[in-house]
Amino acid sequence: MSNQTYNFKDYIRVIPDFPQPGIRFKDITTLLKDGAAYRAVIAEMRDAVKHLKIDIVAGPEARGFVVGAPLALELGVGFVPIRKSGKLPGETITASYDLEYGKDVLAMHKDAIQPGQRVLIGDDLLATGGTIASSINLVKQLGGEVVGAAFLIELLYLNGREKLGDIDVFSIMTYE
Repeated sequence: MSNQTYNFKDYIRVIPDFPQPGIRFKDITTLLKDGAAYRAVIAEMRDAVKHLKIDIVAGPEARGFVVGAPLALELGVGFVPIRKSGKLPGETITASYDLEYGKDVLAMHKDAIQPGQRVLIGDDLLATGGTIASSINLVKQLGGEVVGAAFLIELLYLNGREKLGDIDVFSIMTYE
């Protein structure tokens, strides 16, 4: 990898009024399609969390997969997918969370996390914190210790950190 310095926000496309009027959607696909920038942002995330002595990384679908899995590889640990209920083939545990109009349910395999494992949650975006709080709940149900959460983007104005308790939160880019 080169020693090029990146302003990762330059690689984020902001799409107004998506998925509804008034929302300014932060599209990471423009970052992901640039191999060097994608690699650099994952390396920056690795460097931010490597001191946590992580045993395994977990990431909620779908964009948590494109952040969490390469981050796990960079850290030399395994990756656990957190999926919508009904998508995993083995025996699962579940946790529900509130959406703007209703509820959703996340699931994880019962054997995904071992008691005492140090877990990092990796995802593309911290917004309201509902998805990540449910992900933390799943890890705790299995006896894992969530030692941090790492994000490409954090929307500070939605106060998502407040739902995550006292875990360390790492964000590469923030928007106010």
